Amino acid sequence: MDVAAGDAVLAINGQRLSLERTPQELLVNQARQEVQLTIEDAETQETRNVTVKALGSEWPARYREWVEENRRKVHELSDGKVGYIHIPDMGTHGFSEFHRGFLAEYDYPALLVDVRWNGGGNVSGLLLEKLARRRVGYDFSRWGQPEPYPQESPRGPMVALTNEQAGSDGDIFSHSFKLMGLGPLLGKRTWGGVIGIHPRHRLVDNTVTTQPEFSFWFKDVGWNVENYGTDPDIEVDIAPQDYVRHEDPQLERAVKEALRLVKEVETLEPEPGERPRLSRLLRSEENLK
Repeated sequence: MDVAAGDAVLAINGQRLSLERTPQELLVNQARQEVQLTIEDAETQETRNVTVKALGSEWPARYREWVEENRRKVHELSDGKVGYIHIPDMGTHGFSEFHRGFLAEYDYPALLVDVRWNGGGNVSGLLLEKLARRRVGYDFSRWGQPEPYPQESPRGPMVALTNEQAGSDGDIFSHSFKLMGLGPLLGKRTWGGVIGIHPRHRLVDNTVTTQPEFSFWFKDVGWNVENYGTDPDIEVDIAPQDYVRHEDPQLERAVKEALRLVKEVETLEPEPGERPRLSRLLRSEENLK
């Protein structure tokens, strides 16, 4: 829509903005509706009208900014050696976000899996199954780059990052990550609300009732993730002053741990040496020698 940073919004739907009349006031009840903005160009001071569709929520945009900033920071701190993915929940949104990040990041020398603020769901097993793939070889194409086998298997060591806001299937993922030996878990003890519900009973006024139906048992702690959560291998807190300074000591510590593992863990690289000569003519020539 040809609006740049620094341009000024003078009016919304023809109503002039002022100290007394804010954008928030004029955008009430305009979610997902087309609105007209009067824009003043930052360089020429010329005004023009543009039509945009108002967002229903700014959360998706802010979430995407947060994830991309974390990814940029991880790449920068690790000098391009650590990939980063965030899983916001264990439902359809989290499943898609996992693959959005995983397919771009899994082939870094190490991978940081962030499940802080994970809202739970029921797909943790599918994600753990993919993270647990162990690279045992490569498929060498005549025309392209070598592809790892199994496909999309992580290249090197992994580190998971969790906190006290990760619960339900976020608890389960965090505990299982440790239990399966996929790598160290950093952050804070998870929330501890594992027992699941099923929204199966609908009342005459369309209200849905739920009841506890699914509880979890693990071979190491039994039923004790419920009402407790799972402890990280390395505890790292974020203090109020860190939030004020926009600092993330949990993320920074996780990157350091991933870099340490990169030096210690041997990875399988596509270096097979000289390829065999398998044509009939070449084999006959070698036999004559």
